[in-house]
Amino acid sequence: NVPEDQADKLLLASWDLPKAVLEKYHSLGIVQMFEWQAECLMLGQVLEGKNLVYSAPTSAGKTLVAELLILKRVLETRKKALLILPFVSVAKEKKCYLQ
Repeated sequence: NVPEDQADKLLLASWDLPKAVLEKYHSLGIVQMFEWQAECLMLGQVLEGKNLVYSAPTSAGKTLVAELLILKRVLETRKKALLILPFVSVAKEKKCYLQ
């Protein structure tokens, strides 16, 4: 569970994302994360590039965790990232979404 003093970490706005990125998520109705998603981002040194393995049911929000990790690392390090997706339909959707 996310500690009560870090409950603001559930809000996407608390992760120092660019305004355009936040606006895109907000337009899709995504303003905050589930507790388990915030926990993933706060684990160890995952935001510094350490590995993270997590599992959740279909449509639970796994992709959001990956997107936020990628966005944060790309924006902070100015390096490229590779996102591998399991299906062509998901890849096309994410391509349009992330542009």
